[in-house]
Amino acid sequence: MKTNKGTKANYSFLAKLLHWSFIFLFAYGIFKQIDNINQLEDIYLLKFEMLFALFFLSFLIFRFFYMTKTQETSLPEDTPRSQRLAAKIVHYSMYICLAAIACSGMMIGYLFWLGLKDGLLIELVIWVHEFSVSLIYWLISIHVIAAIFHLLKNDAICLNICSKLGMYYEETNLDSSIYFYKHQLKRMLNHGINRIV
Repeated sequence: MKTNKGTKANYSFLAKLLHWSFIFLFAYGIFKQIDNINQLEDIYLLKFEMLFALFFLSFLIFRFFYMTKTQETSLPEDTPRSQRLAAKIVHYSMYICLAAIACSGMMIGYLFWLGLKDGLLIELVIWVHEFSVSLIYWLISIHVIAAIFHLLKNDAICLNICSKLGMYYEETNLDSSIYFYKHQLKRMLNHGINRIV
């Protein structure tokens, strides 16, 4: 779908809400993760972890079906086929990886509750869980890099997910918005480089 003058933002308010709220939900999941599996000896912590993983998975499934059934891609019509394929692979891989994190987390809790606190089975599930967490960091990094690429390319994809519901992009507003985001990005990069130096 093109994002020329007068093009309406693709994503609905609910789609944007799901996108940004999921970021905070994932960040909270990383922040509150346990340091040692033996912490699950606390039955209240075990129940909380199981319920959170179930809520996380339910949220993810709802978001997946809502986005795939009601929303269209914001990639411009002239986007190369290879780039469209790459974007689809990354997005679907993120969904699969996040689902694997939640499912393996619940499986760890269930096995722990059954008393299977060691052994090949739980070690295998822990490996799947840790591998999925490591992989999602790489996929998120690719996703962020792609977002920056589209921001610098001026195709308004980033603005589609950041804009308010019902916003129409006029050419002047679009250019000024892109300039603003580019300026902020450069400031952050320069600040980071200065701190390293």
